[in-house]
Amino acid sequence: MQFINMTWPQIASLSRDLPIVIPIAAVEQHGHHMPCGTDTFLTTEIVRRMNLLLGQRALFTPVQWLGNSDHHLDFGATLSAAPRCYLDALHSLADNLISAGFKRLLFLNGHGGNDVPGKQVVFELRQKYRQRHDLLLLLSTYWNLGSQPWLKEPSIYQREMGHACEWETSMMLAIDATLVGDYKNLKPIEPGRSFDPAARGWITKDRSDMGHIGWPHLATREKGEVLLQTFAEDAVTLVERMEKWDGVSWNG
Repeated sequence: MQFINMTWPQIASLSRDLPIVIPIAAVEQHGHHMPCGTDTFLTTEIVRRMNLLLGQRALFTPVQWLGNSDHHLDFGATLSAAPRCYLDALHSLADNLISAGFKRLLFLNGHGGNDVPGKQVVFELRQKYRQRHDLLLLLSTYWNLGSQPWLKEPSIYQREMGHACEWETSMMLAIDATLVGDYKNLKPIEPGRSFDPAARGWITKDRSDMGHIGWPHLATREKGEVLLQTFAEDAVTLVERMEKWDGVSWNG
C-alpha cells in the first residue's frame, strides 16, 4: 500500500502493528554515464516490486529523494542535506509515524551515504522512546540483506555495491536504458581497501576522478533484472520478519 495514494480515514483504519517502510535515497552525480537520480530510480523500482509482493501487508511512505550526499559535492550535480540536517529530517518522519500510533518502522536505504545517519536515527529514536518496548525501529540498505546475486547469475562480476558500477548500471538498463550513456568504454575503478578494517573519512574524489567506482562496462539489462528482483525479495523477507515479531522480544 502506498501512503501517498490513501486518505486519512483509510490510514487511520490500519493496524498499528502493520510494518511501515520508509524508503530513503538520493540525487547526486553518478559518473559520466548515469543520471543523477539513479539511487531514487532504483529504490523506487525495488519498492514497486516489494509492493506487488506484499500487497496489504505493508505501508510504504513516499521515497525520500533528498539524501546525505556531501561526499559528492565536488562534482556538482548533487543535491544534499548535511549529515545533521538529514538525520533530523529522518527523525521527524519517524516521529510523525510513531505519533500516529505505528510501531514497526523500517528505513529502507538505497544510498550508501545515508547509512551512518540512518543508523544514528534509529539509535536516537530508541533512546527517546526508551519506555516503549513495543517499538521496532530498523535501518537496512537493500543490497546488504545477505543475498549473493552472482549465485543466481554467475556473469555478475562485482561482489559488493560500488557507484555507477556494474550493479547500478545494470539495474538502470533494466529500468530505462535511455537514461544510461556510454558505459561500455569506461575503464574500471577498483573500490580498494585503504585502511580496512578501520573506517576512513573520505570524499568521492579521493577515490575516483570520473565519479564512478566499480566495473560499469560489464553491465547488462539481464544482470539488472536479477539484481532488482533479488534485492526486492530480500527486502520483502525482512518485512515479513517484522510482521512476525511478537511485539516485545529482542530476537526477530
